[in-house]
Amino acid sequence: MAEIKTTSPPVTKESNVKATPTIFSKENYTWMGIGAVVITIGMFLMSGGASKDPAVFNKEEVYSTTRITIAPILILAGLVIEIYAIFKTPRK
Repeated sequence: MAEIKTTSPPVTKESNVKATPTIFSKENYTWMGIGAVVITIGMFLMSGGASKDPAVFNKEEVYSTTRITIAPILILAGLVIEIYAIFKTPRK
């Protein structure tokens, strides 16, 4: 007996799956990572180090320029970088 061959178009994954657009590109995630690192450095600087004697209040350590000026500026800069990363439109 003769066999009947039916031909159907090949099914590929590309024809069945629709590409969903991504909100962020690789560049956005890079900027988000940079912002997170800057915020982490600011938090680390704000925490300071261990006191030599916990029973003694050292005004110079607690109110140092690093803790009350530089660290908050770094944290705010990191937040600005994060906002930039979110609102940056990806290149096409």
